[in-house]
Amino acid sequence: MDDQPNLGPKVINSFELIGKRWTGLIIYVLMSGPKRFSEIHATISDLSKRMLTERMKELEDHGIVVRHVIPERPVRTEYLLTKKGTELGRILGPISQWAESWIKD
Repeated sequence: MDDQPNLGPKVINSFELIGKRWTGLIIYVLMSGPKRFSEIHATISDLSKRMLTERMKELEDHGIVVRHVIPERPVRTEYLLTKKGTELGRILGPISQWAESWIKD
C-alpha cells in the first residue's frame, strides 16, 4: 500500500495559491462577510495597498473572490467570497484555532 500523498497539479497549485503571503488572511477576513478594500486594508495593518490589490486580483482570477460594484453615490466596491472561497475559508478557520492554542505571541 502506497502512503505517499497525491501531489498532482491541482494539489500543488492550490498549496501555491494559499501559501502566498496574505492570501489566507484575506480569505479569513472575508469569512465574516463582504468588505470594502479599505476595510480589508485596515484589518490587516501590515498589508500594503499594492499587495492587497495584487492578491485580490489573483483571488478574483481563481474564482475565490468576487468584486461587487454598488451603484450608489458615491460608487462603492465590495469584495465577497464565492461558494468556492467560502469552502476554502471553512478549511482555513481551524488554522486560527490551532494558532491560538500553539503559536506564541
